[in-house]
Amino acid sequence: MKKYLYCENGFDEKAEYAPGCWTSVEYPDDSDLDFLTKKLNIPKSFLEDIADTDEQPRIETEGNWLLTILHIPMESPQSNVPFLTVPIGIITDSRTMVTICFLRTKFISNFIQYSHRKNISIKENTDLILHLLYFSTECFLKHLKQINQFVNTSEQKLENSIRNEDLLSLMNIQKSLVYFNTSIHSNEVMADRLKSHLINNNCLNAALLEDATIELEQAGNTVNIYSELLTGTMDTFASIISNNVNAIMKRMTSLSITLAIPTLIASFYGMNVNIHVGGNPYAFVLIILLSVVISTLAFFLFRKIKWF
Repeated sequence: MKKYLYCENGFDEKAEYAPGCWTSVEYPDDSDLDFLTKKLNIPKSFLEDIADTDEQPRIETEGNWLLTILHIPMESPQSNVPFLTVPIGIITDSRTMVTICFLRTKFISNFIQYSHRKNISIKENTDLILHLLYFSTECFLKHLKQINQFVNTSEQKLENSIRNEDLLSLMNIQKSLVYFNTSIHSNEVMADRLKSHLINNNCLNAALLEDATIELEQAGNTVNIYSELLTGTMDTFASIISNNVNAIMKRMTSLSITLAIPTLIASFYGMNVNIHVGGNPYAFVLIILLSVVISTLAFFLFRKIKWF
């Protein structure tokens, strides 16, 4: 699916392609790929790189094309991991701007809404890369806030009852943080290389690049903090689970010992031998009382050492 957007008119969508417009392609089919490779002459090998979800952010040139791969966050409704990062390709030359993502995301539509609120206009084609880089970092920070809220909710649930489902959800959140950390770091490296390229070509928007770099640094620090907090939280609950298991085992051991005392006494007096209380009519009652007294003493002893 492709859209033709005209930057000078607030990213208005048009029905037909014209030189100078921004072509946004998501989840492309064969006709979209034919348009990109045959109509716009975009290198097919670069499109294949973007299709690889594990492709790392980078910037390179081929002919007049500036080829950029950026990682963006997205929600993952079909996976246990709540958030993933996927590559988006940004392809520019002096007259053409193309973005392509092989998955359906809300990134471009949200960027357009964001641009309307902020009155953003694209003066140079390379500015689109910087604006998308900046906005992707805003998306990372937004999703990190959602992750933090989710972790707080899970912690409250775990305080009341430790369930495997809640622990697994925290583990999946940790996976998302790993994806975020890797992608943000890769975007930072790509931004440094982009800065060198723009300086060499005298088309650097220094203020915009600085804003994007600052946001990337903030996102990187935030994801590191959340990762450390989540790791500490999971370690704490693991220790709590271990302590609970130890407490249960101590109670079970104490209960077993306490119940073993009457069994031991009954075993002694149940032997087929003569015993000195055998002729006493109250022998059974005395044995029961002896078992109760010793078991009670054992119970209070275990209570004193906090085994019960």
